[in-house]
Amino acid sequence: MSEPEMDGAASTAVVDSLVLGTGVTTSHNSDGVLARVRSLQSEFTGALRRVAEHVLTDPAAASRATIVELAERSGTSPATITRFCRALGFDGYADLRLGIAAETGRARSAGWTVDIGREIQPNDPLERVLGQIMAADTQAMHDTAALLDLAEVERAAVAIAASTRVNIFGASGSALVGEEMQFSLHRIGVPVWAWTDVHNGLASAALSRPGDVALGISHSGETGETIEMLAEASSRGATTIALTSFPRSPLAELADITLLTATQATTFRPDALSARHPQLVVLDLLYVAVAQRTHERSHAAFQRTAQAVHGHKAAKDGSTT
Repeated sequence: MSEPEMDGAASTAVVDSLVLGTGVTTSHNSDGVLARVRSLQSEFTGALRRVAEHVLTDPAAASRATIVELAERSGTSPATITRFCRALGFDGYADLRLGIAAETGRARSAGWTVDIGREIQPNDPLERVLGQIMAADTQAMHDTAALLDLAEVERAAVAIAASTRVNIFGASGSALVGEEMQFSLHRIGVPVWAWTDVHNGLASAALSRPGDVALGISHSGETGETIEMLAEASSRGATTIALTSFPRSPLAELADITLLTATQATTFRPDALSARHPQLVVLDLLYVAVAQRTHERSHAAFQRTAQAVHGHKAAKDGSTT
């Protein structure tokens, strides 16, 4: 079968770079197979991309297909399917099939597959809309947990716990997520600032020193302002962390530490919007890990901050104290 877009040595070179590149796992763990396919899809071209699209369109059918059947359905060849498996870190097609089958089986048993990917119609009852959103977010959380490298989270937590200053950079929706992280770390005494304006962010990044930490948040990993601010902090010696859904994005390539998230888009909630909850989960984990490593300081800070705002809370009898 002819595959003029991508095959042979050129395709092999692409696969080798994906397997060996930064942030791409080569383990045989079957968890999060579909999330891995989604995160690498933009890196694939030609035949490899057609395989990825076919698998994501109907993963259950892909898990039941032979290598020849999958090749025919995606308009490729068995050799391309083998290269696709290598790009995902599997030794062969049997491992890929088992991984997809296990993942789709768990999703069916938990009800996650119900309505995922279905367009929300104007006349859909809210009960069905709620079920679809819950299913998509649940799947995204599980995919994120499967993608996330806990050793990278550990490295990030250690760096933040020992830091003299933390800068958080993000734009648009990522800026809101960054402000949530700034609020959490601030409450446990971490010197942290969240920057959304590129001028102010660059000025703060330019004052970075070794021992500081810079966290850049971008679903796509391609937001120019965030990349620029993180690069400036890196050039001044700060430890850099990227939170993104794409392991080979410019932001991830720039960072010392990469934390990956997965998404499940729905109608009115494209990838960039649906990334918010997985991003918050990862940052919550990072925040707790920092608090664990600064337990005495964090506990004391919580006590002081809680006492400071206590007088502004309504008493149970309705009066204020």
